[in-house]
Amino acid sequence: MALPARISIATLGVSDLARSTRFYLALGWELASESSTEISFFRTAGGVLALYPFDLLAKDAMLPPLRAQGFGGVTLAINVERAEDVQPGLDMAKAAGATILKPATKAEWGGVSGYFADPDGYPWEVVWAPRSRFKPDGSPDVS
Repeated sequence: MALPARISIATLGVSDLARSTRFYLALGWELASESSTEISFFRTAGGVLALYPFDLLAKDAMLPPLRAQGFGGVTLAINVERAEDVQPGLDMAKAAGATILKPATKAEWGGVSGYFADPDGYPWEVVWAPRSRFKPDGSPDVS
């Protein structure tokens, strides 16, 4: 048996669950009914984004609850259908309380991308790639 190649849930360890939940709600994301005062779930086109208290997530993974300063080696991306959708996406994130890390910029590989950080500093890229294709549900078609 092989371990399935899928990302079902991406969980972010957050310092203030209520604040982070409000941020993603302000982006227009829908809170799943399975959410509680202990964890928030947001359905996305490709899987689920979960928010959980940082210290409890570290404990669950049996890791020390140390927050790294600077880049942690992971980014999340929201691919959009048109190049002109990148800047409005960044603007919406800023209006919801994000910090803009990089404005919409034409990339040397032909796309357009920019970055914002959520309230806990997690970097999100809003990106349009010339060859991106999407399934009817909005998930990427990378077949």
